Amino acid sequence: MSQTVPGRAQSILREILPRLVLSPSLFLILIFVYGFILFTGYLSFTDSRMLPSFDLVGLANYANLWGQRNWMTALQNLAIFGILYIAICCILGLILAIFLDQKIRGEGILRPIYLYPMALSFIVTGTAWKWFLDPGLGLENTMHLWGWQSFTFNWIKDRNMAIYTVVIAAVWQSSGFVMAMFLAGLRGIDGEILKAAQMDGASKWSLYTRIIIPQLRPVFLSAFVVLAHLAIKAYDLVVALTNGGPGRATELPATFMYSYTFTRNQMAVGASSAVIMLAMIAAIIVPYLYSELRERR
Repeated sequence: MSQTVPGRAQSILREILPRLVLSPSLFLILIFVYGFILFTGYLSFTDSRMLPSFDLVGLANYANLWGQRNWMTALQNLAIFGILYIAICCILGLILAIFLDQKIRGEGILRPIYLYPMALSFIVTGTAWKWFLDPGLGLENTMHLWGWQSFTFNWIKDRNMAIYTVVIAAVWQSSGFVMAMFLAGLRGIDGEILKAAQMDGASKWSLYTRIIIPQLRPVFLSAFVVLAHLAIKAYDLVVALTNGGPGRATELPATFMYSYTFTRNQMAVGASSAVIMLAMIAAIIVPYLYSELRERR
């Protein structure tokens, strides 16, 4: 008995110890993440302005939000930015992954170069691209100094083109990460299947379009979820690059939320926009998690 009791105590301690170690983190997450999410949702039903208020007004803030012209502009910009950002990152990432998968020389050097932008913060990326795209400082000014006086590239100052500069900067930062995802997927494909197809006379194009790319469907889905999440909550890149301008040309839901909450002193409207953003992300994440769990079962 003297030996079994200590052994049983040790087994109980081994089960409890990880929970004890994780419990402070879980407690903080419950309060400072999920607790504040619930509090934000509550504020969206109040008449809060500069400071939180606890007088409920029902769905009035949501009606006010969807009547805001700036909010509709932010959603339109999000649609343009999100579609182009996701599509270009996936296409470019896949092309780069296929290029690196050819066992080329210098892969160990090229792979970190492609991944390096993802190591930078969006603030740094936005500031660097703002200097590069500024007509008075960057590319246009350099071309003029080199003698190409007719060269113009003032998208960042153009209301109709400014949103595309945000796309360029975001694609530059994220395409390397997507490349790494596709490269891992390519390296995980069974080589025997590819050899069998080659023996049957399949061309390189057929090999990729009919065998390799269809097997990368889970990677496409994962890349879509990650990029869509980044697009919906994009804030720091826009602030550093264009600050939402010129005018409202690059306004996105995240910049709208910050502006109305902390600048215009309409906290309830800002909270309502935050809840809508959370619903957008949940509409992407929840089906993805459900499909993953169903496949594991």
